[in-house]
Amino acid sequence: MKQKNIMLICVVFLTTLQLFSQEILTKEQALAIALENNFGVKIANNNLEVAKNNTSILNNRYLPTISLNSGADYRNNNQSLTFTDRETGNDAEIAGDGIVTKSYNATLGLNYTIFDGLGRKYNYQQLKETYNLTEVQARETIENIYLQLFTSYFQIARLSENTNNIKEALTISKKRLKRATYQYEYGQSTKLELLNAEVDVNNDSITLINAKQQLSNAKRGLNVILGVEKDVNFEVETTVDFNKMLVLEELEEKTMNNNSLLLQNEKNIAISEFNIKINKANFLPALNFNASYGFNRTENENLINPFGARLITSDGLNAGVTLSWNIFDGGATKTRVANAKIALENQQILLEQQKVTIANNLKNTWENYKNQLFILKAQQTNVLTTKNNFDRTQERYKLGQVTSIEFRQAQINLVSAKTALNNAKFDAKLIELQLLQLSGDILNVKF
Repeated sequence: MKQKNIMLICVVFLTTLQLFSQEILTKEQALAIALENNFGVKIANNNLEVAKNNTSILNNRYLPTISLNSGADYRNNNQSLTFTDRETGNDAEIAGDGIVTKSYNATLGLNYTIFDGLGRKYNYQQLKETYNLTEVQARETIENIYLQLFTSYFQIARLSENTNNIKEALTISKKRLKRATYQYEYGQSTKLELLNAEVDVNNDSITLINAKQQLSNAKRGLNVILGVEKDVNFEVETTVDFNKMLVLEELEEKTMNNNSLLLQNEKNIAISEFNIKINKANFLPALNFNASYGFNRTENENLINPFGARLITSDGLNAGVTLSWNIFDGGATKTRVANAKIALENQQILLEQQKVTIANNLKNTWENYKNQLFILKAQQTNVLTTKNNFDRTQERYKLGQVTSIEFRQAQINLVSAKTALNNAKFDAKLIELQLLQLSGDILNVKF
């Protein structure tokens, strides 16, 4: 009795250890890891940072430019001067070697655009719209990550439940093989019954191995989305909650207002509108202010010219205003404006096309969702029916009232019904996620 208690304690301990070794990766944890480590999210955040930098005051030409230029020059030359005496007409020459001249200069300049035809203003507004566009693009990336993540997550949940169903089927087949072995040994059944049971056990074992391999592959695929190196020895939540508040009319309204693709096209239209204004600014004059402070110093050594200066210095402030107006540039600006208007028209046409396409996708997805929910309910009923049929067939098989072939068929029907139920459940959830993505509401749902 004492030995049995010890063995029981060991079994419980080992079972508990195995349970704790199976890490449970919840939906919330998976989402947090993906948003932190996913490569696509990191790139989207970096692009958003670049767009933010572009909208800074340091990039909009509203600030003046200041430049400093300086230099030094050294010369060592040989010189000769020839003088003509006006009275005698004779020439006299003075020569010198190693005449050194040193020059130093420095200029601090400031330039500021007072008016540039409002191009600077429209360019800044365009950069702000570009930042808004990048925000929407980052949001679309995150929405896609949501969809990819939960598609992979629910695929693991689907395969996990299907694998458990196969394990149950294998357990039943092993019990049947054990029963058939005893019956054959005692002469109560034929060799054929035993062989059929062995074949079914082998088939269920092969099916289980394949299912486990698919499950491991799916978990590795999830690791790629999570952006981490993680052991595949983890479990996922298999419960699925459906959104009971989905209404087609509300989804249509949200889609037209919040769909990320439509929002991106609206931002592109705004950018195109500012592009027209930026090009039109070239028709107007530009007014610039410039100012500079300069310093120059020249040192002459060993001068042979008696009238030459040995030290020359100068410094001073210069300022001015420049008005420039490109009255005619050969039609280049006019062409750019015309092309910008055509680009705007194309963006508007694309927006209308996207509205029609997305509205159609929403209706199709909604119909698929409603049909899948109906299929889910039908499969739930089907599982209850096949379970009841299998239980009765199993009892009759034990009593010898049905053949092993009939029993096996009832077993296969039960496994198929459970698998179909799992597929219907997770397919319905994935279609629901597609609806939420189309309506721009997927980021607001708690999983």
